[in-house]
Amino acid sequence: MLVFRPVRRVAGEYPHGCRGRWRGIVESGRYADSLAPLDKPVSMIAWCRIRRISVLQRERVRNLVDSPRFQKFIIAIILLNALSLGAETSDSLMSAAGGVISFVDTAALMIFVVEMLLKLYAYRLAYFRDPWNCFDFAVVGVALLPSSGGLSVLRAFRILRALRLVSATPSMRKVVTNLLAAMPGMGSILGLLALVLYVAAVMATKLFGAVTPEYFGSLGTSMWTLFQIMTGEAWPDIARTVMQEKPFAWVFFLGYILLSTFVVLNLFLAVMVTAADDVREDENRERHEQEAADETASYTAILGELTSLRAEVRSLRPTTDAQAPAGLGVGTAVIRIPNSRVHPGRQLDDAEIAHAVQRYRDGEPIGRIAETLGASHASVRSSLQRRGIRRSR
Repeated sequence: MLVFRPVRRVAGEYPHGCRGRWRGIVESGRYADSLAPLDKPVSMIAWCRIRRISVLQRERVRNLVDSPRFQKFIIAIILLNALSLGAETSDSLMSAAGGVISFVDTAALMIFVVEMLLKLYAYRLAYFRDPWNCFDFAVVGVALLPSSGGLSVLRAFRILRALRLVSATPSMRKVVTNLLAAMPGMGSILGLLALVLYVAAVMATKLFGAVTPEYFGSLGTSMWTLFQIMTGEAWPDIARTVMQEKPFAWVFFLGYILLSTFVVLNLFLAVMVTAADDVREDENRERHEQEAADETASYTAILGELTSLRAEVRSLRPTTDAQAPAGLGVGTAVIRIPNSRVHPGRQLDDAEIAHAVQRYRDGEPIGRIAETLGASHASVRSSLQRRGIRRSR
């Protein structure tokens, strides 16, 4: 015969070896008493308890790293570290306070490492499912690489730690999200722009290559010159030089600038705005779905409360007597109101009228029926008369 004793359990995961009656965690999210057989090794029970404590600690760490205060603290450290890395480029500041600047840089790196370890402990492998966490891991990992010898160039990449401000600030993350969402549409526009640039470069090389070889002497030179014109840099000087030999060259430059600058480049803005609208619609849809789910949960809770209130009200109504008088069928309920008083103006409800009809047909006097129901003689008689009830013979 097995002997059982209660084991405290808590919500979380099911550790290996603690399944069935041995799992130290339940899905309800609350502590619960369960039974565990004593014929199992004591080490198994201890392991389940250790796993339970580990889950509780992991939940506390998760709440810590996700708290707004902790996020604001990390943002402040990122800004301070960015200032210290910028101060390292000044020889005068390094000579005056080089030790303090190096200490701030090292302390900030240690804080970032501790933050990353806390998140790894709280989320475990789920930490790498978030792209921003992967970005932070890569930035901190580059800072931990040795910066001596052939890897001394990595010291220049320490400033990438300032980019963690993007992952730590929700508004910046939204901007980057919009940019990434616009990448598929921007690829098509880049292809169109490259095609326009290539066609214009071939035409310019054939038309103006002999006149201005320094600008349009070859296909590569023409593409570079046209790219410079597209950005608006020194294009009047280039056009004026070409027009000294080719007076109608302004037609080519005017058409190219209108097509490349005022049409193709503006398409980038259109794609960005469209992508931002799509992202905003997705966020609104997710928010509305979450609000609908919350409302459904609240309605369910309210209905549950109403159901429990109705049950309580029903329990406060007059109780039924299990013993029916002679002549009544099996299971017929007889309403008993202890110490009831007669209320002359009270009207009988449907259940009481049905009960009075049954007893009246069985030959019971109206006075006794009225006394049992706590109503007046006239009220019971009027109810029976409205129903057209007669005694059974």
